[in-house]
Formats: sequence, C-alpha cells, structure tokens
Amino acid sequence: MRTGVLSKNTIIEFLNENFINTWVENAELGRTGSLQDPIAKRRKREGRTFNTNHALARTIMKGWVKGSPVDCFVISHDFDLMGSVDFNEFLDNLQRPEDEPMAVAYMQFLKDSLEGKRPGLGDIILTPEQPLQEVLDTIHTPKKAHQDYTVVGINTTAFSNGGTLTIDIQVGRDDAIGLFFLLDGDKKLPTEKVPEGIDPTEWHSQESDEYEKALDALTKLWGIFPGQTGRITYQFSRGQRFKLCATGDQWGGVGGINAFHAKISVEEN
Repeated sequence: MRTGVLSKNTIIEFLNENFINTWVENAELGRTGSLQDPIAKRRKREGRTFNTNHALARTIMKGWVKGSPVDCFVISHDFDLMGSVDFNEFLDNLQRPEDEPMAVAYMQFLKDSLEGKRPGLGDIILTPEQPLQEVLDTIHTPKKAHQDYTVVGINTTAFSNGGTLTIDIQVGRDDAIGLFFLLDGDKKLPTEKVPEGIDPTEWHSQESDEYEKALDALTKLWGIFPGQTGRITYQFSRGQRFKLCATGDQWGGVGGINAFHAKISVEEN
C-alpha cells in the first residue's frame, strides 16, 4: 500500500472492488433517545416496521461506540463485524488543511479489516513481555441460535515459536448460562444459515455431534452456569490470531444476560 497521497480514483476503485457501501441512521435503530417516540409513531402511522432483530441491525448495534456521533463498520456477508472506527478517532485528521492523511488512514483501516486484523475492535494482544490480560464483557441468550455473539479477538503473533493459550472464565450470577468456543482468527462466525448437509434442528440446538463437527471450533467450553468457572486451553505451534466467541445457552431461557470475566494468557514454548 502506498503511504503518500491517494487519488480519488484509487479509493473509489478499491471500494468498488471490495465493498457494498450503505448508511444506517442511528435514529432508525433507536440510538437517539429523543427520537424514539416520534419515529415509533411515524412507523405506526405509515404502517411500516423496522426489524431491529435482524442480524445486520444487531451487528451494527453491538458495534456502537459510546459518545461517537458516527461509527463506520466493515461487516462481512455473514454479519461478522470485521472492523470499526468512530468519527472522534479521525477528528484531528479531519481538521487538517489537507484531507490526504485522513484518506490514507481510512484506506489502511479498510485493508486491515479485509485482512482479518479486526481494527478498532479492542483485540487482546499478548506478548512475551505481557503474556496475560483480562476481559470483562457480557453474554446474551438470543431468541434464535447463532444470532448474538460476543467476540474477543486474541492476538498471539508475538509468540513465533508457539505456546499454550489458557483462558480462565468466570460467569456472573445473572440468568444466562455461558457457551464459549475458540475459533481460528480467520474462521467465520456461525450464522443462522444452516450449513449445507446439516440437519437444521441439529445446527440450531448447538449441542449435537453433527453441530460440533460443522462448527469446527479449535476447542470449546459448554454450559458454565451462573457463578461457576471453567477453563479453555489450546496449544499452538506458531503465533496466530484467535476468536473467543461467547453466547448464552438457550437451555437457560431466551433473553437472558450475564457478565463474564476472562483471564487470557500464553505460556511460551
């Protein structure tokens, strides 16, 4: 990638080859509190609805940055959030006399997203100097399986000779029961679309042998009940990126929410 001035044609060509660009208003998804009631009345009056449970809407809502007036997301065809940047992050560049630095930075953000580097998504980066980090986040039990995931990116590329990844997880005392699985960083998240050749009932159950084979997780940890703990371990031969995916077990009832705390560490080979 060139680090100098990017022409408008270069940017447009890159976008046309790789992206479908669309805008979604914050107000339509209920982010603007003062407009929620007027918009609800308008939809009722016009007989129109807006499905905020759609996978695309849920991905957008999950990626919102508090306090940001505008968020830009890169979302895959199966609704995996690949990159995020908020307006405030680029504010200094926008205030400069020339907009070329903004264009270069934005192009790099787009390219990093396509390369699976998950820019702006707060990945955990582990190094020999800092081999342990902690994460506090939430899990949600969706109305439909594969509809709502919390994803923690884990970057272990600094461990060139590999090591053992250990994730100690404690689930909070609210309702949701935790399901956790570890994917390769390039692996796509499971979706509501049932893989070819898989029984839909088995895929949505998230429990059968057929489901686990189709999921192709590196390792997993099912059914951590409220207040309980569990551990994931995985040995890798060279540094790589992972995804820790968390969701709520439907066996505990849909709509539940809970917190989880994860200590993520690597013991170097």
